Amino acid sequence: MAAARSQTDVNRTAILAHLGAHGSASRADLARALEVSPALVTQLTRDLLADGLIEEQEAASSGGRPARLLGLVSHDLAAIGVKVAPDHVAFVEVGIDGVVRRADVQPFDAVSPLAASHLIDTVRRFIEQSGSARVLGIGVGLPGTVAQQGIGVVDSTQLGWVQVPLGEQLRRALHLPVVVENNVNALSAAEQLFGQGRRFRNVLVVTVGNGVGAGLIADGVIVRGRSGGAGDFGHVPVREDGPLCQCGNRGCLEAIIGQGALVNDARSIRLIGPDEGVDELRSLADAGNAEAREIFAHAGHQLGRAMAGAVNLLDPEVVVLLGEGVQAWSHWQDAFDAALRSALVPGKRGVTVEVERWDDDRWAQGAAALVLATPFDAQGVAGDQGRLVRERLVAAMEHRP
Repeated sequence: MAAARSQTDVNRTAILAHLGAHGSASRADLARALEVSPALVTQLTRDLLADGLIEEQEAASSGGRPARLLGLVSHDLAAIGVKVAPDHVAFVEVGIDGVVRRADVQPFDAVSPLAASHLIDTVRRFIEQSGSARVLGIGVGLPGTVAQQGIGVVDSTQLGWVQVPLGEQLRRALHLPVVVENNVNALSAAEQLFGQGRRFRNVLVVTVGNGVGAGLIADGVIVRGRSGGAGDFGHVPVREDGPLCQCGNRGCLEAIIGQGALVNDARSIRLIGPDEGVDELRSLADAGNAEAREIFAHAGHQLGRAMAGAVNLLDPEVVVLLGEGVQAWSHWQDAFDAALRSALVPGKRGVTVEVERWDDDRWAQGAAALVLATPFDAQGVAGDQGRLVRERLVAAMEHRP
């Protein structure tokens, strides 16, 4: 009986979250999106209407009887997203409709002995500015491996962290549910709720920037691997005698096309100075410098070859490419397209590649999506923290002013 009640709560909150993330929808649309029977949707929405959590709305009609849509009564719920980088932390407050309401960036030193306490203080200050919004939970995205979202123990070479119990530290200090995940998997969760994942069930998300990462949505589920470490696309070996990677191996894709690698290539031929970086390299390419353009083109070729292998192996419907690196995409694109298409097997040469506009808030929005996605967490990846988020969602809606 308790198990049935728990499943009912999951389905109720899935309906609430879907309406919040995607806007008003018909009962048939909800049944298709949540993959439950129309009869169950009818039963659940009847209860939600009786509780005053949702309302019926009339949609515009070109003729005949107007369609009946369902929408949320309250929109004052929010999730906090936190993106942790070695030298800064980005924050967003995201409404249940997926809209970013507030954003902030603060400096951060990941290797400081006081890193955890500084992070807690900055998250607390950001939450205190939420005003009337009722916070469902905190999502944290970072470069590294997180075995279990709901526990949140982090290993990260970029941050210099080994077995850091970040989830426990944040929960104990802030008294809110906390879900911690690899940042590319967090972006994949955002794609499921707000992006390409809404239209496709098999999506490969690839990020290019300081590192290179991948998130795979297979049949509507984010693939995390045995210990949460799936998606280390940047550590695919590309060249046996290649440059040393931060992971300790040589010739990893990241060590060849990551922003640090491109800057090193440019400095080695004195194209940019020792204190200049990728912004200056991109400016040179924009101005027509042939050597700068060649550096980006070489990176595009290497990425295209590597991505062809991933597409041949994983068979996604669409590839979503984003990250800091896409700001120079016009200089990557031609070489990337040629390398990708030439290395794909015939049946996969038509795969769609979507290059999305980039800004730093996207990482943090992805982290917030970890919280908003918990009602769809049929596998229980978020563990006890997912249950707490769902309880807060139902309680907040039932006790709205």
